[in-house]
Amino acid sequence: MTVDKFILAVPKGRILEELLPLLQKCDIEPEAAFNDPASRALRFTTNHDNLDIIRVRSFDVATFTAFGAAHLGVVGSDVIEEFDYSELYAPVDLNIGGCHLSIAVPKDYADQANEKNLSHVRVVTKYPHLTQQHFALRGVQAECIKLNGAMEIAPTLGLANHIVDLVSSGATLKANGLVEIEKVLDITSHLVVNRTALKTAPTAMQQWIKAFRKAVS
Repeated sequence: MTVDKFILAVPKGRILEELLPLLQKCDIEPEAAFNDPASRALRFTTNHDNLDIIRVRSFDVATFTAFGAAHLGVVGSDVIEEFDYSELYAPVDLNIGGCHLSIAVPKDYADQANEKNLSHVRVVTKYPHLTQQHFALRGVQAECIKLNGAMEIAPTLGLANHIVDLVSSGATLKANGLVEIEKVLDITSHLVVNRTALKTAPTAMQQWIKAFRKAVS
C-alpha cells in the first residue's frame, strides 16, 4: 500500500461534535464546507496537503479503515468489538463518545421474568455478534433480529422482549417503557489505524498517532 494522501474517516453526529476540539489540538483544520450543515459532500480537504477527511456513518468508519480505503479513523469501541477486523489497530482511547451497550426489556416483563432460567431469547439489536457472544457466556442462545434504529419500539410491537442498544442518559428507554437489566460493554471512541498503512508508511502514521495521543493527554 503506497500512501500518497492519507484519509481520516470520522463519524457523523454526536461523536463528531466531541471530536472537533481534538482535531484542532492535532492541528487538523478541515475546509469550510466540513462545518456547513447544508453540505452533502463526504470528502474534505484539510490544511495538510497529504490529509483528507471523509465523513461517514460510525459503523462504516471501521469498514473503510479495515479495508484500506481510509488509513485512520475514529470509531466507538462497540463497533470495534462488533466487527473485530484483524486489520484494525486501536492505539488511542480518545475519551469521547462515552456511553454503554445494555440489555433492556419492557418494565412489566422485567417485573415478571426470571432471566436466570432462560435458555433462549429473541433480541432486537444492531450488534448481533456482541449480543450472541454475551448471551453465550451465560449458556443462553440469542436469536438476533437486526435493526439499525428505533429498537425501543420493537417490544411494544411484539418483535422481541429484549433489545441490546446504546444507552447514554436512558431517557429514550424510559420514554418507551423500557428498563436496563444488564450492561454489556462500556464504550468510548478510539483512534483506529489500518495495520498495512502502519507498516508501509510508519513515520507518517506514527506522527498522527502521537498527535492524537498528545491531544488527549
